[in-house]
Amino acid sequence: MSYQIEIRHIRYFLAVAEELHFRKAAERLFISQPGLSRQVKAFEEGLGVILFERHTRKVVLTKVGEYLKIEFSLQLKTLSHTFENAKMLHHGKKGVLKIGYVGSAMQDVIPDLLLRFEKNNPNILFNLQEIDNQHQLDDLLSFSLDIGFVRLERVPRTLEIKTILKENFCLVLPKNHLINEDNFISLAQFKEESFILFDAKYSTSYHEKVMQIFDDCGFSPLSSHNTIHSSSIFKLVENNFGISIVPKSLAKKRGHNIKFIELVSISQKTTLSVIWNKKNTNPILNDVLRLL
Repeated sequence: MSYQIEIRHIRYFLAVAEELHFRKAAERLFISQPGLSRQVKAFEEGLGVILFERHTRKVVLTKVGEYLKIEFSLQLKTLSHTFENAKMLHHGKKGVLKIGYVGSAMQDVIPDLLLRFEKNNPNILFNLQEIDNQHQLDDLLSFSLDIGFVRLERVPRTLEIKTILKENFCLVLPKNHLINEDNFISLAQFKEESFILFDAKYSTSYHEKVMQIFDDCGFSPLSSHNTIHSSSIFKLVENNFGISIVPKSLAKKRGHNIKFIELVSISQKTTLSVIWNKKNTNPILNDVLRLL
């Protein structure tokens, strides 16, 4: 191929692919519209493909254009990730690790991991974000995250998953509730109660496992509220809006007028897993995985 592709050509193409409008893309890139049109046309001729169908009032991506939009977006993110690591090295840091997690992972697993890792790696910058399961999958696939802590059973083939913690569920009750550990028999005692549960969007597989608990007890829960944040659940339980079921690791949270009963006799357990993208080249990732 005689045409030499430069990063700017890819950026020009992606701007038009995202805006589907040459004038708007040109304004975004701070270049003239005729200049952008010439560059994109030359890019198409150099590649030997047609990327856009040009109509009087609109621009449409061809199938080749749609494919390259996805591929080039991922490759630019990977390249940006590489440049970011290079800057960190230049400033005396060994690198940065972007971590996504569901709230329960912050109780023990992540703090213990960071403390142990930092002893031998003081020059690492950790970027921590509490994100629901599905968004972690999306961010790992696009390299916006390096590693995630999720409550999922399965992930896309591009990702790897490893279980690091299996634990019991706990019942969450207001502090003054008549049922406690001494008179608790089974979940069937609460079939007339309202339940505050994690939204199914938090994790379909996690939600299904919780529903199996109710199935085994012979009733469907009266659901009063759904949320994706444990702090919201605890606040609602504290104010008598209902009761809840959460992973045991969340029972270590303090600051709410609530109590927990560990459901030790049920067969269902919940797992916390670590996930990562097999194509991620961040060297810190392998060190963290070895420690985990």
